[in-house]
Amino acid sequence: MIRFRSSSIRSLSAEMKCTVRLLDDSEISCHIQRETKGQFLIDHICNYYSLLEKDYFGIRYVDPEKQRHWLEPNKSIFKQMKSHPPFTMCFRVKFYPHEPLKIKEELTRYLLYLQIKRDIFHGRLLCSFSDAAYLGACIVQAELGDYDPEEHPENYISDFKIFPKQSQKLEKKIAEMHKNEFRSQSPAVAELNLLLKAYSLETYGVDPHPCKDSMGMTTFLGFTAAGFVVFQGNKRIHLLKWCDVYKLKFEGKTFYVFGSQKEKKTVLSFHTSTPAACKHLWKCGVENQAFYKYAKSSQIKTMSSSKIFFKGSRFRYSGKVAKEVVEASSKIQREPPEVHRTNITQSRSSPSWNKQLIINMEPLQPLVPSRCEEEEAPLDEGVQLPREDEISIPVTSSSPVKDTGENVDLAIEQEEKMKDEPLTISELVYNPSVSLLPTPVDDEIDMLFDTSPRVEYEKDDTDSFEELEADENAFLIAEEEELKEARRALRWSYDFLMGNIEVNAFVKSFSRLLFVGLGLLLFVFPLLLVLLESDLQISFLHEIRQTPEFQQFHIEYYCPLRQWVACKINFIRDMLGSF
Repeated sequence: MIRFRSSSIRSLSAEMKCTVRLLDDSEISCHIQRETKGQFLIDHICNYYSLLEKDYFGIRYVDPEKQRHWLEPNKSIFKQMKSHPPFTMCFRVKFYPHEPLKIKEELTRYLLYLQIKRDIFHGRLLCSFSDAAYLGACIVQAELGDYDPEEHPENYISDFKIFPKQSQKLEKKIAEMHKNEFRSQSPAVAELNLLLKAYSLETYGVDPHPCKDSMGMTTFLGFTAAGFVVFQGNKRIHLLKWCDVYKLKFEGKTFYVFGSQKEKKTVLSFHTSTPAACKHLWKCGVENQAFYKYAKSSQIKTMSSSKIFFKGSRFRYSGKVAKEVVEASSKIQREPPEVHRTNITQSRSSPSWNKQLIINMEPLQPLVPSRCEEEEAPLDEGVQLPREDEISIPVTSSSPVKDTGENVDLAIEQEEKMKDEPLTISELVYNPSVSLLPTPVDDEIDMLFDTSPRVEYEKDDTDSFEELEADENAFLIAEEEELKEARRALRWSYDFLMGNIEVNAFVKSFSRLLFVGLGLLLFVFPLLLVLLESDLQISFLHEIRQTPEFQQFHIEYYCPLRQWVACKINFIRDMLGSF
Protein backbone atom coordinates (compact mmCIF):
# COMPACT_ATOMS: atom_id res chain seq x y z
CA MET A 1 0.00 0.00 0.00
CA ILE A 2 1.28 3.44 -0.91
CA ARG A 3 1.37 5.99 1.90
CA PHE A 4 1.85 9.69 1.33
CA ARG A 5 4.03 11.28 3.99
CA SER A 6 4.69 14.70 2.49
CA SER A 7 4.23 17.76 4.68
CA SER A 8 1.57 19.14 2.35
CA ILE A 9 -0.63 16.10 2.87
CA ARG A 10 -0.17 16.12 6.63
CA SER A 11 -1.10 19.79 6.76
CA LEU A 12 -4.58 19.02 5.42
CA SER A 13 -5.60 17.61 8.80
CA ALA A 14 -3.94 20.39 10.82
CA GLU A 15 -6.41 22.39 12.90
CA MET A 16 -6.48 26.19 12.96
CA LYS A 17 -8.08 28.35 15.61
CA CYS A 18 -10.88 30.65 14.49
CA THR A 19 -12.41 33.31 16.76
CA VAL A 20 -15.74 34.95 15.94
CA ARG A 21 -16.79 38.16 17.69
CA LEU A 22 -20.53 38.28 18.29
CA LEU A 23 -22.92 41.22 18.26
CA ASP A 24 -22.66 41.78 22.02
CA ASP A 25 -18.82 41.96 21.78
CA SER A 26 -18.35 38.52 23.30
CA GLU A 27 -16.28 35.93 21.46
CA ILE A 28 -16.64 32.28 20.60
CA SER A 29 -13.76 30.12 19.35
CA CYS A 30 -13.56 26.89 17.41
CA HIS A 31 -11.01 24.89 15.45
CA ILE A 32 -11.28 24.35 11.71
CA GLN A 33 -9.33 22.39 9.13
CA ARG A 34 -7.83 23.52 5.87
CA GLU A 35 -10.81 22.42 3.76
CA THR A 36 -13.54 23.62 6.15
CA LYS A 37 -16.04 25.76 4.26
CA GLY A 38 -17.61 28.99 5.41
CA GLN A 39 -21.06 27.43 5.84
CA PHE A 40 -19.72 25.28 8.68
CA LEU A 41 -18.71 28.34 10.68
CA ILE A 42 -22.03 30.10 10.02
CA ASP A 43 -23.96 27.01 11.13
CA HIS A 44 -21.73 26.69 14.20
CA ILE A 45 -22.60 30.22 15.38
CA CYS A 46 -26.31 29.78 14.60
CA ASN A 47 -26.41 26.47 16.50
CA TYR A 48 -24.73 28.17 19.44
CA TYR A 49 -27.52 30.77 19.47
CA SER A 50 -30.21 28.18 18.56
CA LEU A 51 -31.03 30.54 15.68
CA LEU A 52 -33.32 29.33 12.88
CA GLU A 53 -33.81 32.59 10.94
CA LYS A 54 -30.12 32.63 10.05
CA ASP A 55 -30.28 33.82 6.45
CA TYR A 56 -30.21 37.46 7.54
CA PHE A 57 -26.77 37.02 9.09
CA GLY A 58 -23.23 36.55 7.84
CA ILE A 59 -19.61 36.54 8.95
CA ARG A 60 -17.30 39.39 8.03
CA TYR A 61 -13.52 39.57 8.14
CA VAL A 62 -10.80 42.10 7.29
CA ASP A 63 -7.76 41.22 5.18
CA PRO A 64 -4.22 42.56 5.84
CA GLU A 65 -4.94 45.46 3.46
CA LYS A 66 -7.81 46.57 5.78
CA GLN A 67 -10.39 45.62 3.18
CA ARG A 68 -13.58 44.07 4.49
CA HIS A 69 -15.09 40.90 3.03
CA TRP A 70 -18.10 38.71 3.65
CA LEU A 71 -17.22 35.05 4.23
CA GLU A 72 -18.50 33.00 1.29
CA PRO A 73 -20.28 29.85 2.52
CA ASN A 74 -19.33 27.59 -0.41
CA LYS A 75 -15.58 28.25 -0.32
CA SER A 76 -12.83 27.11 2.01
CA ILE A 77 -12.22 29.47 4.93
CA PHE A 78 -8.46 29.02 4.64
CA LYS A 79 -8.45 29.96 0.94
CA GLN A 80 -10.53 33.08 1.58
CA MET A 81 -8.41 34.38 4.44
CA LYS A 82 -5.30 36.21 3.28
CA SER A 83 -3.75 36.26 6.74
CA HIS A 84 -2.19 33.55 8.88
CA PRO A 85 -4.08 31.74 11.64
CA PRO A 86 -5.49 32.27 14.18
CA PHE A 87 -8.33 33.92 12.29
CA THR A 88 -10.61 36.62 13.73
CA MET A 89 -14.03 37.41 12.26
CA CYS A 90 -17.27 39.15 13.22
CA PHE A 91 -20.86 37.85 13.22
CA ARG A 92 -23.07 40.60 11.79
CA VAL A 93 -26.40 41.25 10.08
CA LYS A 94 -25.79 40.95 6.35
CA PHE A 95 -29.31 41.47 4.98
CA TYR A 96 -31.60 43.72 6.99
CA PRO A 97 -35.20 42.43 7.08
CA HIS A 98 -37.50 44.41 4.83
CA GLU A 99 -40.31 44.24 7.41
CA PRO A 100 -39.24 43.65 11.03
CA LEU A 101 -42.80 42.59 11.94
CA LYS A 102 -42.41 39.50 9.80
CA ILE A 103 -39.55 38.22 11.94
CA LYS A 104 -40.99 35.20 13.70
CA GLU A 105 -38.84 34.76 16.80
CA GLU A 106 -37.85 37.16 19.54
CA LEU A 107 -34.24 35.92 19.41
CA THR A 108 -33.86 37.11 15.82
CA ARG A 109 -35.34 40.49 16.71
CA TYR A 110 -32.92 40.81 19.61
CA LEU A 111 -29.90 40.13 17.39
CA LEU A 112 -31.17 42.67 14.86
CA TYR A 113 -31.62 45.13 17.73
CA LEU A 114 -27.97 44.66 18.71
CA GLN A 115 -26.92 45.37 15.10
CA ILE A 116 -29.06 48.52 14.92
CA LYS A 117 -27.57 49.67 18.22
CA ARG A 118 -24.08 49.27 16.71
CA ASP A 119 -25.17 51.20 13.60
CA ILE A 120 -26.38 54.06 15.80
CA PHE A 121 -23.19 54.14 17.85
CA HIS A 122 -20.94 54.18 14.79
CA GLY A 123 -22.92 56.85 12.93
CA ARG A 124 -24.24 54.64 10.15
CA LEU A 125 -27.90 55.28 11.04
CA LEU A 126 -28.43 59.00 10.49
CA CYS A 127 -31.59 60.57 11.89
CA SER A 128 -33.08 63.81 13.17
CA PHE A 129 -32.95 65.03 16.76
CA SER A 130 -36.43 63.77 17.60
CA ASP A 131 -35.76 60.34 16.11
CA ALA A 132 -32.42 60.17 17.91
CA ALA A 133 -34.14 60.86 21.25
CA TYR A 134 -36.76 58.19 20.51
CA LEU A 135 -34.12 55.59 19.61
CA GLY A 136 -32.07 56.46 22.69
CA ALA A 137 -35.11 56.11 24.94
CA CYS A 138 -35.87 52.70 23.42
CA ILE A 139 -32.33 51.52 24.18
CA VAL A 140 -32.40 52.82 27.75
CA GLN A 141 -35.79 51.20 28.39
CA ALA A 142 -34.60 47.89 26.96
CA GLU A 143 -31.39 47.98 29.01
CA LEU A 144 -32.59 49.44 32.33
CA GLY A 145 -36.34 48.94 32.40
CA ASP A 146 -38.65 51.50 33.99
CA TYR A 147 -37.27 54.70 35.44
CA ASP A 148 -36.64 54.53 39.19
CA PRO A 149 -35.63 57.81 40.89
CA GLU A 150 -33.86 55.89 43.66
CA GLU A 151 -31.65 53.91 41.27
CA HIS A 152 -31.22 56.44 38.47
CA PRO A 153 -29.47 59.71 39.37
CA GLU A 154 -30.01 62.95 37.52
CA ASN A 155 -27.40 62.38 34.78
CA TYR A 156 -27.81 58.62 34.41
CA ILE A 157 -28.14 58.85 30.61
CA SER A 158 -24.54 60.09 30.33
CA ASP A 159 -23.38 56.59 31.36
CA PHE A 160 -24.84 55.25 28.12
CA LYS A 161 -22.70 55.75 25.00
CA ILE A 162 -25.48 55.52 22.44
CA PHE A 163 -24.37 58.00 19.77
CA PRO A 164 -20.93 58.95 18.44
CA LYS A 165 -21.23 62.29 20.23
CA GLN A 166 -24.28 63.06 22.32
CA SER A 167 -25.01 66.47 23.76
CA GLN A 168 -26.53 67.23 27.15
CA LYS A 169 -29.64 68.46 25.38
CA LEU A 170 -30.09 65.10 23.68
CA GLU A 171 -29.45 63.21 26.93
CA LYS A 172 -32.02 65.36 28.71
CA LYS A 173 -34.62 64.61 26.03
CA ILE A 174 -33.87 60.86 26.20
CA ALA A 175 -34.30 60.89 29.99
CA GLU A 176 -37.59 62.78 29.68
CA MET A 177 -38.99 60.26 27.20
CA HIS A 178 -37.73 57.34 29.27
CA LYS A 179 -39.51 58.63 32.36
CA ASN A 180 -42.84 59.53 30.78
CA GLU A 181 -43.47 57.59 27.55
CA PHE A 182 -41.87 54.17 27.91
CA ARG A 183 -43.03 53.06 31.32
CA SER A 184 -44.05 49.39 31.75
CA GLN A 185 -42.58 48.36 28.39
CA SER A 186 -40.72 45.07 28.47
CA PRO A 187 -37.31 44.74 26.77
CA ALA A 188 -38.92 42.92 23.84
CA VAL A 189 -41.42 45.76 23.32
CA ALA A 190 -38.74 48.44 23.53
CA GLU A 191 -36.56 46.53 21.08
CA LEU A 192 -39.43 46.21 18.61
CA ASN A 193 -40.14 49.94 18.93
CA LEU A 194 -36.53 50.64 18.04
CA LEU A 195 -36.66 48.30 15.02
CA LEU A 196 -39.83 49.93 13.71
CA LYS A 197 -38.41 53.43 14.10
CA ALA A 198 -35.07 52.44 12.51
CA TYR A 199 -36.93 50.74 9.65
CA SER A 200 -38.63 54.06 8.80
CA LEU A 201 -35.29 55.90 8.41
CA GLU A 202 -33.59 56.37 5.04
CA THR A 203 -30.25 54.95 6.23
CA TYR A 204 -31.72 51.73 7.65
CA GLY A 205 -29.64 48.78 6.50
CA VAL A 206 -27.03 50.93 4.74
CA ASP A 207 -23.46 49.63 4.90
CA PRO A 208 -21.76 52.78 3.55
CA HIS A 209 -19.15 52.49 0.80
CA PRO A 210 -17.22 55.77 0.32
CA CYS A 211 -16.69 56.70 -3.33
CA LYS A 212 -16.19 59.64 -5.65
CA ASP A 213 -18.83 60.45 -8.23
CA SER A 214 -18.15 61.66 -11.78
CA MET A 215 -17.78 65.22 -10.45
CA GLY A 216 -15.13 64.19 -7.91
CA MET A 217 -17.38 64.72 -4.89
CA THR A 218 -17.44 62.33 -1.92
CA THR A 219 -20.52 60.11 -1.86
CA PHE A 220 -21.62 57.06 0.11
CA LEU A 221 -23.17 54.12 -1.72
CA GLY A 222 -25.43 51.59 -0.07
CA PHE A 223 -27.70 48.66 -0.83
CA THR A 224 -30.99 48.30 1.02
CA ALA A 225 -34.22 46.37 0.66
CA ALA A 226 -35.61 49.31 -1.34
CA GLY A 227 -32.76 49.37 -3.83
CA PHE A 228 -29.49 51.12 -4.63
CA VAL A 229 -29.03 54.41 -2.75
CA VAL A 230 -26.49 57.23 -2.96
CA PHE A 231 -25.93 59.76 -0.15
CA GLN A 232 -24.11 63.03 -0.52
CA GLY A 233 -23.91 65.51 2.32
CA ASN A 234 -27.19 65.31 4.19
CA LYS A 235 -29.21 64.25 1.16
CA ARG A 236 -30.11 61.05 -0.60
CA ILE A 237 -29.46 62.01 -4.21
CA HIS A 238 -30.30 58.69 -5.89
CA LEU A 239 -32.66 55.80 -5.22
CA LEU A 240 -32.92 53.09 -7.86
CA LYS A 241 -35.34 50.32 -6.98
CA TRP A 242 -34.07 46.82 -7.64
CA CYS A 243 -36.63 46.33 -10.41
CA ASP A 244 -35.09 49.36 -12.18
CA VAL A 245 -31.48 48.12 -11.83
CA TYR A 246 -30.64 45.70 -14.63
CA LYS A 247 -26.84 45.48 -14.42
CA LEU A 248 -23.98 46.07 -11.99
CA LYS A 249 -20.44 46.18 -13.33
CA PHE A 250 -16.94 47.15 -12.27
CA GLU A 251 -13.68 47.77 -14.13
CA GLY A 252 -10.62 48.43 -12.03
CA LYS A 253 -11.58 51.14 -9.56
CA THR A 254 -14.77 52.20 -11.37
CA PHE A 255 -18.20 50.87 -10.41
CA TYR A 256 -21.13 51.18 -12.84
CA VAL A 257 -24.86 50.93 -12.17
CA PHE A 258 -27.07 50.48 -15.23
CA GLY A 259 -30.70 51.31 -14.59
CA SER A 260 -33.68 53.36 -15.62
CA GLN A 261 -35.18 56.54 -14.22
CA LYS A 262 -38.42 58.06 -15.51
CA GLU A 263 -38.53 55.37 -18.24
CA LYS A 264 -35.12 56.49 -19.45
CA LYS A 265 -31.90 54.48 -19.40
CA THR A 266 -29.20 55.83 -17.14
CA VAL A 267 -25.69 54.86 -16.11
CA LEU A 268 -24.15 55.94 -12.80
CA SER A 269 -20.39 55.65 -12.36
CA PHE A 270 -18.39 55.90 -9.14
CA HIS A 271 -14.70 55.61 -8.32
CA THR A 272 -13.38 53.67 -5.34
CA SER A 273 -10.00 53.84 -3.64
CA THR A 274 -8.69 50.41 -4.70
CA PRO A 275 -9.68 47.66 -7.15
CA ALA A 276 -10.32 45.36 -4.17
CA ALA A 277 -12.78 47.87 -2.71
CA CYS A 278 -14.54 48.12 -6.08
CA LYS A 279 -14.85 44.34 -6.36
CA HIS A 280 -16.21 44.13 -2.81
CA LEU A 281 -18.74 46.85 -3.66
CA TRP A 282 -19.80 44.90 -6.76
CA LYS A 283 -20.20 41.65 -4.80
CA CYS A 284 -22.31 43.37 -2.16
CA GLY A 285 -24.54 44.82 -4.88
CA VAL A 286 -24.97 41.45 -6.61
CA GLU A 287 -25.87 39.72 -3.34
CA ASN A 288 -28.33 42.38 -2.19
CA GLN A 289 -30.03 42.53 -5.57
CA ALA A 290 -30.43 38.75 -5.62
CA PHE A 291 -31.71 38.63 -2.03
CA TYR A 292 -34.31 41.38 -2.31
CA LYS A 293 -35.33 41.25 -5.98
CA TYR A 294 -36.03 37.63 -6.85
CA ALA A 295 -38.94 35.51 -5.69
CA LYS A 296 -37.01 32.22 -5.71
CA SER A 297 -33.35 31.35 -5.37
CA SER A 298 -33.62 29.19 -8.51
CA GLN A 299 -34.05 32.38 -10.55
CA ILE A 300 -30.61 33.70 -9.57
CA LYS A 301 -27.98 33.62 -12.30
CA THR A 302 -24.21 33.84 -12.22
CA MET A 303 -23.16 37.45 -12.64
CA SER A 304 -20.02 38.45 -14.50
CA SER A 305 -18.13 41.71 -14.75
CA SER A 306 -16.20 40.63 -17.85
CA LYS A 307 -16.40 41.84 -21.40
CA ILE A 308 -17.17 39.47 -24.24
CA PHE A 309 -13.59 38.49 -25.15
CA PHE A 310 -11.91 38.96 -21.76
CA LYS A 311 -12.17 36.91 -18.61
CA GLY A 312 -13.43 38.80 -15.57
CA SER A 313 -14.85 38.17 -12.12
CA ARG A 314 -17.78 35.79 -11.85
CA PHE A 315 -19.97 35.57 -8.79
CA ARG A 316 -23.28 33.98 -7.80
CA TYR A 317 -25.30 34.42 -4.64
CA SER A 318 -25.93 30.97 -3.20
CA GLY A 319 -28.40 31.52 -0.34
CA LYS A 320 -32.12 31.98 0.08
CA VAL A 321 -33.94 35.11 -1.05
CA ALA A 322 -36.01 37.39 1.18
CA LYS A 323 -39.38 35.90 0.23
CA GLU A 324 -38.17 32.37 0.89
CA VAL A 325 -36.79 33.44 4.28
CA VAL A 326 -40.14 34.97 5.28
CA GLU A 327 -41.99 31.84 4.16
CA ALA A 328 -39.62 29.62 6.12
CA SER A 329 -40.05 31.83 9.20
CA SER A 330 -43.83 31.51 9.06
CA LYS A 331 -43.48 27.70 9.24
CA ILE A 332 -41.39 27.64 12.42
CA GLN A 333 -43.23 25.53 14.99
CA ARG A 334 -41.19 25.33 18.18
CA GLU A 335 -41.04 26.76 21.64
CA PRO A 336 -39.27 30.13 21.41
CA PRO A 337 -35.70 29.83 22.71
CA GLU A 338 -34.67 31.79 25.77
CA VAL A 339 -33.12 35.17 24.99
CA HIS A 340 -30.12 36.04 27.16
CA ARG A 341 -29.83 39.81 27.15
CA THR A 342 -26.85 41.86 28.24
CA ASN A 343 -27.13 45.55 28.96
CA ILE A 344 -24.70 48.17 27.71
CA THR A 345 -22.46 48.14 30.78
CA GLN A 346 -22.38 44.33 30.94
CA SER A 347 -21.57 43.88 27.28
CA ARG A 348 -18.57 46.21 27.62
CA SER A 349 -17.18 45.38 31.04
CA SER A 350 -18.38 42.07 32.50
CA PRO A 351 -18.54 38.44 31.31
CA SER A 352 -21.34 37.32 29.04
CA TRP A 353 -24.05 34.82 29.98
CA ASN A 354 -22.06 31.87 28.68
CA LYS A 355 -19.01 31.10 30.78
CA GLN A 356 -17.18 29.51 27.87
CA LEU A 357 -17.02 32.81 25.99
CA ILE A 358 -14.07 35.15 26.23
CA ILE A 359 -15.03 38.80 26.51
CA ASN A 360 -12.90 41.14 24.46
CA MET A 361 -14.46 44.39 23.42
CA GLU A 362 -13.93 45.39 19.80
CA PRO A 363 -11.50 48.34 19.82
CA LEU A 364 -13.17 51.54 18.71
CA GLN A 365 -11.22 54.02 16.65
CA PRO A 366 -11.65 57.81 17.01
CA LEU A 367 -15.04 58.77 15.67
CA VAL A 368 -15.96 61.65 13.44
CA PRO A 369 -17.43 64.42 15.63
CA SER A 370 -20.96 65.51 14.91
CA ARG A 371 -23.15 68.35 16.14
CA CYS A 372 -26.25 67.48 18.10
CA GLU A 373 -27.56 71.00 18.85
CA GLU A 374 -30.77 70.91 16.87
CA GLU A 375 -34.32 72.06 17.34
CA GLU A 376 -36.76 69.69 18.97
CA ALA A 377 -39.62 68.14 17.07
CA PRO A 378 -42.76 66.26 18.16
CA LEU A 379 -42.11 62.64 19.03
CA ASP A 380 -44.16 59.51 18.50
CA GLU A 381 -45.26 57.57 21.50
CA GLY A 382 -44.27 53.98 22.21
CA VAL A 383 -46.13 50.93 20.98
CA GLN A 384 -47.00 47.67 22.64
CA LEU A 385 -45.69 44.37 21.34
CA PRO A 386 -48.45 41.96 20.32
CA ARG A 387 -48.16 38.25 20.71
CA GLU A 388 -46.19 36.38 18.10
CA ASP A 389 -49.25 34.64 16.70
CA GLU A 390 -51.04 37.99 16.41
CA ILE A 391 -48.28 39.82 14.51
CA SER A 392 -49.83 40.23 11.09
CA ILE A 393 -50.33 43.96 10.61
CA PRO A 394 -47.90 46.84 11.17
CA VAL A 395 -47.77 48.25 14.69
CA THR A 396 -48.57 51.95 14.60
CA SER A 397 -48.15 54.82 16.98
CA SER A 398 -50.67 55.28 19.77
CA SER A 399 -51.72 58.61 18.30
CA PRO A 400 -54.87 58.00 16.22
CA VAL A 401 -54.46 58.77 12.53
CA LYS A 402 -57.15 57.91 9.99
CA ASP A 403 -55.95 57.39 6.44
CA THR A 404 -58.40 58.21 3.69
CA GLY A 405 -58.07 57.29 0.05
CA GLU A 406 -56.87 60.79 -0.77
CA ASN A 407 -54.12 60.55 1.83
CA VAL A 408 -52.95 57.26 0.37
CA ASP A 409 -52.79 58.70 -3.13
CA LEU A 410 -50.93 61.73 -1.80
CA ALA A 411 -48.42 59.49 -0.04
CA ILE A 412 -47.81 57.54 -3.23
CA GLU A 413 -47.23 60.73 -5.20
CA GLN A 414 -44.82 62.00 -2.57
CA GLU A 415 -42.93 58.71 -2.68
CA GLU A 416 -42.58 58.95 -6.46
CA LYS A 417 -41.22 62.48 -6.14
CA MET A 418 -38.76 61.40 -3.45
CA LYS A 419 -37.30 58.82 -5.80
CA ASP A 420 -36.51 61.39 -8.45
CA GLU A 421 -35.52 64.39 -6.35
CA PRO A 422 -32.81 64.74 -3.67
CA LEU A 423 -34.23 63.95 -0.25
CA THR A 424 -32.92 65.68 2.87
CA ILE A 425 -32.52 62.97 5.51
CA SER A 426 -31.14 65.03 8.39
CA GLU A 427 -29.69 68.36 9.42
CA LEU A 428 -26.34 66.58 9.82
CA VAL A 429 -24.01 65.48 7.04
CA TYR A 430 -23.94 61.72 6.54
CA ASN A 431 -20.43 60.91 7.72
CA PRO A 432 -20.21 57.53 9.48
CA SER A 433 -17.23 56.56 11.59
CA VAL A 434 -14.29 56.34 9.18
CA SER A 435 -12.77 53.49 11.18
CA LEU A 436 -15.84 51.34 10.53
CA LEU A 437 -16.14 51.82 6.77
CA PRO A 438 -15.76 48.74 4.55
CA THR A 439 -12.73 50.21 2.77
CA PRO A 440 -9.27 51.13 4.07
CA VAL A 441 -9.22 54.60 5.59
CA ASP A 442 -6.86 56.80 7.56
CA ASP A 443 -8.00 60.08 9.05
CA GLU A 444 -10.20 61.52 6.29
CA ILE A 445 -12.35 60.12 3.55
CA ASP A 446 -10.45 62.08 0.89
CA MET A 447 -7.26 60.16 1.75
CA LEU A 448 -8.88 57.05 0.29
CA PHE A 449 -8.26 58.19 -3.24
CA ASP A 450 -4.97 58.57 -5.04
CA THR A 451 -6.18 61.25 -7.40
CA SER A 452 -7.08 64.61 -5.98
CA PRO A 453 -10.74 65.55 -6.29
CA ARG A 454 -11.79 68.17 -8.75
CA VAL A 455 -12.30 71.71 -7.55
CA GLU A 456 -15.93 72.05 -6.56
CA TYR A 457 -17.22 75.13 -8.30
CA GLU A 458 -20.52 76.67 -7.39
CA LYS A 459 -22.94 75.49 -10.01
CA ASP A 460 -26.68 75.20 -10.30
CA ASP A 461 -28.17 71.78 -9.79
CA THR A 462 -29.44 71.75 -13.37
CA ASP A 463 -25.98 72.34 -14.82
CA SER A 464 -24.37 69.55 -12.79
CA PHE A 465 -27.18 67.17 -13.72
CA GLU A 466 -26.82 67.97 -17.42
CA GLU A 467 -23.08 67.37 -17.25
CA LEU A 468 -23.61 64.05 -15.50
CA GLU A 469 -26.23 63.07 -18.05
CA ALA A 470 -23.79 63.89 -20.88
CA ASP A 471 -21.18 61.59 -19.31
CA GLU A 472 -23.77 58.83 -19.05
CA ASN A 473 -24.79 59.22 -22.70
CA ALA A 474 -21.14 59.11 -23.79
CA PHE A 475 -20.63 55.90 -21.85
CA LEU A 476 -23.74 54.35 -23.43
CA ILE A 477 -22.48 55.22 -26.90
CA ALA A 478 -19.11 53.61 -26.12
CA GLU A 479 -20.89 50.46 -24.89
CA GLU A 480 -22.95 50.29 -28.11
CA GLU A 481 -19.81 50.62 -30.26
CA GLU A 482 -18.15 47.83 -28.30
CA LEU A 483 -21.15 45.56 -28.85
CA LYS A 484 -21.16 46.34 -32.59
CA GLU A 485 -17.47 45.37 -32.88
CA ALA A 486 -18.15 42.16 -30.98
CA ARG A 487 -21.05 41.29 -33.30
CA ARG A 488 -18.86 41.88 -36.38
CA ALA A 489 -16.11 39.64 -34.99
CA LEU A 490 -18.58 36.87 -34.17
CA ARG A 491 -20.18 37.14 -37.62
CA TRP A 492 -16.80 36.88 -39.35
CA SER A 493 -15.88 33.81 -37.27
CA TYR A 494 -19.19 32.16 -38.12
CA ASP A 495 -18.82 32.85 -41.85
CA PHE A 496 -15.25 31.55 -41.82
CA LEU A 497 -16.23 28.29 -40.11
CA MET A 498 -19.21 27.76 -42.42
CA GLY A 499 -17.09 28.38 -45.52
CA ASN A 500 -18.85 31.55 -46.57
CA ILE A 501 -15.53 33.42 -46.77
CA GLU A 502 -13.04 32.28 -49.44
CA VAL A 503 -9.47 31.96 -48.23
CA ASN A 504 -6.27 31.54 -50.28
CA ALA A 505 -5.71 27.89 -51.29
CA PHE A 506 -2.10 27.99 -50.05
CA VAL A 507 -3.24 29.11 -46.59
CA LYS A 508 -5.81 26.32 -46.47
CA SER A 509 -3.30 23.61 -47.46
CA PHE A 510 -0.67 24.90 -45.01
CA SER A 511 -3.21 24.94 -42.18
CA ARG A 512 -4.27 21.37 -42.92
CA LEU A 513 -0.65 20.21 -43.07
CA LEU A 514 0.11 21.90 -39.76
CA PHE A 515 -2.87 20.30 -38.01
CA VAL A 516 -2.08 16.84 -39.41
CA GLY A 517 1.57 17.12 -38.40
CA LEU A 518 0.71 18.15 -34.85
CA GLY A 519 -1.79 15.31 -34.58
CA LEU A 520 0.72 12.71 -35.77
CA LEU A 521 3.39 14.07 -33.45
CA LEU A 522 1.09 13.90 -30.43
CA PHE A 523 0.21 10.27 -31.32
CA VAL A 524 3.55 8.91 -32.57
CA PHE A 525 5.86 10.37 -29.90
CA PRO A 526 4.12 8.70 -26.90
CA LEU A 527 3.96 5.44 -28.88
CA LEU A 528 7.72 5.53 -29.52
CA LEU A 529 8.41 6.10 -25.82
CA VAL A 530 6.27 3.11 -24.93
CA LEU A 531 8.04 0.92 -27.50
CA LEU A 532 11.58 1.98 -26.61
CA GLU A 533 11.44 2.44 -22.83
CA SER A 534 8.65 0.25 -21.43
CA ASP A 535 8.59 -3.49 -20.85
CA LEU A 536 4.93 -3.99 -21.59
CA GLN A 537 4.39 -7.49 -22.95
CA ILE A 538 1.58 -6.81 -25.36
CA SER A 539 1.38 -8.91 -28.51
CA PHE A 540 1.09 -5.86 -30.74
CA LEU A 541 4.11 -4.15 -29.19
CA HIS A 542 6.10 -7.42 -29.01
CA GLU A 543 5.68 -8.00 -32.74
CA ILE A 544 6.93 -4.50 -33.55
CA ARG A 545 10.00 -4.94 -31.32
CA GLN A 546 10.93 -8.21 -33.12
CA THR A 547 11.09 -6.67 -36.58
CA PRO A 548 14.67 -6.12 -37.98
CA GLU A 549 13.95 -2.50 -38.83
CA PHE A 550 13.00 -1.63 -35.24
CA GLN A 551 16.04 -3.43 -33.78
CA GLN A 552 18.36 -1.62 -36.20
CA PHE A 553 16.78 1.76 -35.31
CA HIS A 554 17.09 0.99 -31.59
CA ILE A 555 20.76 -0.06 -31.74
CA GLU A 556 22.19 2.36 -34.30
CA TYR A 557 20.20 5.52 -33.60
CA TYR A 558 18.20 5.56 -30.36
CA CYS A 559 20.81 4.13 -27.95
CA PRO A 560 23.60 6.51 -29.07
CA LEU A 561 21.18 9.46 -28.93
CA ARG A 562 20.05 8.57 -25.41
CA GLN A 563 23.67 8.14 -24.26
CA TRP A 564 24.64 11.52 -25.75
CA VAL A 565 21.70 13.28 -24.02
CA ALA A 566 22.59 11.64 -20.68
CA CYS A 567 26.22 12.82 -20.97
CA LYS A 568 25.15 16.39 -21.67
CA ILE A 569 22.79 16.39 -18.70
CA ASN A 570 25.55 15.07 -16.39
CA PHE A 571 27.98 17.67 -17.73
CA ILE A 572 25.54 20.53 -17.06
CA ARG A 573 24.79 19.16 -13.59
CA ASP A 574 28.52 19.00 -12.74
CA MET A 575 29.02 22.59 -13.92
CA LEU A 576 26.16 23.81 -11.77
CA GLY A 577 27.45 21.83 -8.81
CA SER A 578 30.92 23.39 -9.06
CA PHE A 579 29.42 26.85 -8.53
